[in-house]
Amino acid sequence: MGKLIGWIDDRFPLMKMWNEHLAEYYAPKNFNFWYFFGSLALLVLVIQIISGIFLVMHYKPDAELAFASVEYIMRDVPYGWLIRYIHSTGATAFFVVVYLHMLRGLMYGSYKKPRELIWLFGMFIYLALMAEAFMGYLLPWGQMSYWGAQVIISLFGAIPVIGDDLTLWIRGDFVISDATLNRFFSLHVIALPLVLIFLVVAHILALHEVGSNNPDGVDIKKNKDENGIPLDGIPFHPYYTVKDIVGVVVFLFFFATVMFFFPDGGGYLLEHANFVASDPLKTPEHIAPVWYFTPFYAILRAVPDKLLGVGAMGAAIVLLFFMPWIDRCKVRSIRYRSNIYKINLAVFIVSFVVLGWLAMQHVTATITLLSQVFSLLYFGFFVVLFITSKNEETKPVPDRVTT
Repeated sequence: MGKLIGWIDDRFPLMKMWNEHLAEYYAPKNFNFWYFFGSLALLVLVIQIISGIFLVMHYKPDAELAFASVEYIMRDVPYGWLIRYIHSTGATAFFVVVYLHMLRGLMYGSYKKPRELIWLFGMFIYLALMAEAFMGYLLPWGQMSYWGAQVIISLFGAIPVIGDDLTLWIRGDFVISDATLNRFFSLHVIALPLVLIFLVVAHILALHEVGSNNPDGVDIKKNKDENGIPLDGIPFHPYYTVKDIVGVVVFLFFFATVMFFFPDGGGYLLEHANFVASDPLKTPEHIAPVWYFTPFYAILRAVPDKLLGVGAMGAAIVLLFFMPWIDRCKVRSIRYRSNIYKINLAVFIVSFVVLGWLAMQHVTATITLLSQVFSLLYFGFFVVLFITSKNEETKPVPDRVTT
């Protein structure tokens, strides 16, 4: 085995990669529960790619056959129902772990210097993931797939000058049709997964270049022993690989529970209207995107003007890219930040969750008013953070990590 590894190392940096990114990559020794979600996101990406490969073997990207091919997978392909539910549950799980991963970054300041590029790569992953989910949402060719795509694509028409041409280019036709299905299938199966894999690799490489953050926000590279090993660091392997296995087991328990007992999530994960073949002549009673898009959809609906609504929805995502520069406080971790920051972040989280719920409700005057209020609170987070973070009164930060 040693000779084989030596032969490979002469031609490919196998052990070098193993050492740099696992065995000799020193991570802070005080990682907590919140640090499970990065590895879980990688696990779900693998689950989605593998399950997607098996689905593609039987799926027909044709407007006349797509819905029937999904039914064929569910009813006639051996364990096809299981593969389809793994993929649909994985889509939800992906956004759950990514949102929690992003929340950890906000709590512990993982976007601050020198980790700005890690945050930007992460945000591009989030953007690509949203595009990947939207493209895949159309593929079952059910009622909600068809009309949801119709609504979302039509939003691009609000862009001045190029809006109409842009929507025509995205659809590939004057209406949602076979051309739209085919190009979304190509993007969902080939282009966007390649982009996601590239961004994930870049995200990990950037992380390992500057080192992981920790709940204290302390740089462990400042305190090293005579061998240059951080005093507050431990090798990622075997310590955190074993710890992550525990997180994977717990995660798979909840994943399997949803997949086997609540695969449609009461209509929130797989909408009931999507079990009906698409009908361009019959609009569903209530069109709303899947839950992981709903906070931004609520912001869109809260603005009466279509163009301004699209702009507000886009700004809600774009502002997250600028977090390293909006937050001007020198302290990273929420443990040592002021009460103003803690309250501001709590209001932001509540606003995001409430907006998601509001978008699932039928439009009424009250729902619209609440959407406008919580949209203001959402954007208020960035304004308050920019104003207060410069001269924020913080607690003393320890020189070394606490356990």
